[in-house]
Amino acid sequence: MAKRRDLKKNVNYIADIMASFCMIEVMNADSAKHDSLNELVAEVASLRSDIISRISHTEPGNVKGFYKKLKSDFNSGLEEIFNKLNDKKSSLI
Repeated sequence: MAKRRDLKKNVNYIADIMASFCMIEVMNADSAKHDSLNELVAEVASLRSDIISRISHTEPGNVKGFYKKLKSDFNSGLEEIFNKLNDKKSSLI
């Protein structure tokens, strides 16, 4: 199992990349789409803070299950945001 500090750094790194993708789309989008794309950036920030706070307070007793659920929640949250970004991007074309 990785150290919590390393895990938090990885989550921050991935969230920063995801927010960067969203910001690139904001810069390329019309002004009408800025609000909906900015909401995606807020979702990334919310997901990041949720995952970081969950890492800080690990469940005693079921550590392996806790981190499996954490990983699946983080992956599903990112996948959902990517799908929304892809939908917004396809509607811009």
